[in-house]
Amino acid sequence: MVKGKVAEIMQNDRLGGLDILEAEFSKTWEFKRHNVAVYSIQGRREHMEDRFEVITDLVNKTHPSIFGIFDGHGGEISFTGNSTDFVEGAVSMKNKIYRTEHVPSNSEPHSAAEYVKTHLPEVLKQQLLNYEKDKENSVLSYQSILEQHILSIDKEMLDKLSASYDEAGTTCLVALLSDKELTVANVGDSRGVLCDKDGNAIALSHDHKPYQLKERKRIKRAGGFISFNGSWRVQGILAMSRSLGDYPLKNLNVIIPDPDILTFDLDKLQPEFMILASDGLWDAFSNEEAVRFIKERLDEPHFGAKSIVLQSFYRGCPDNITVMVVKFRNSSKTGDQ
Repeated sequence: MVKGKVAEIMQNDRLGGLDILEAEFSKTWEFKRHNVAVYSIQGRREHMEDRFEVITDLVNKTHPSIFGIFDGHGGEISFTGNSTDFVEGAVSMKNKIYRTEHVPSNSEPHSAAEYVKTHLPEVLKQQLLNYEKDKENSVLSYQSILEQHILSIDKEMLDKLSASYDEAGTTCLVALLSDKELTVANVGDSRGVLCDKDGNAIALSHDHKPYQLKERKRIKRAGGFISFNGSWRVQGILAMSRSLGDYPLKNLNVIIPDPDILTFDLDKLQPEFMILASDGLWDAFSNEEAVRFIKERLDEPHFGAKSIVLQSFYRGCPDNITVMVVKFRNSSKTGDQ
């Protein structure tokens, strides 16, 4: 049974009828190319702070495909003198995906998620291109490349945010997909899940939540605390225990940017598809339920991504919701990986 604020929102929707629903859906973003589909809605929030990115080279395969979900919090920030190429929509230029609708000026406010979306995937791409050229002699790996650049972008953000006293932050969920393996790095509470050859839901990441024993002990050792106010929060503020940005909490060492990185053998799993999504989805669906839902809808135009986003909204999710579905090459319903 749905209670509290979500139940109130759902009741208001029922009273308001279709006009309210249509207004809620007025800001949507969608994308589909080859084996990837994304659907994203602002939902019931006043601002859209979710971002996504897809960078692939399916023809030459000069680097692994890069998929990213970034769920921001803390509102708008201003990085004076740093122009970005933020996009919202779905436009493909060669092998890189841009979401283009609005290009901010140098002094215009952005979100923390937008900053990471704009900078991290492109830096990863360049590093991976170099790595693939001399892979056999390199001391690097996909895991070390991900960790290095995620920590680097966090440091870069903290320098900029602290200078302007901005307290914003973002999650960071990035997957690198090559022919033989899938490597997933996660910071925060966006989440990935994979459907294997037997239809099982395989977790690709684990949420960083304050109530988890490991995180709770780390926060306590740093001199911090967690408290409950609708959800467990670090210092009574942040509902996740790791993030990028959030400089005041970083200064206290209670929030850290360290990613958890997992690698999966594709030959062993023979996956059908994977789901990468912001926590708006996971507030309404379990891993297993999401996999079952998408599996039944892979023939839809967005591989089920649109359907599951709207279903999450109907279930009362009050958050932005972004879902990316990536179909794998061994799926009988897709072409190239």
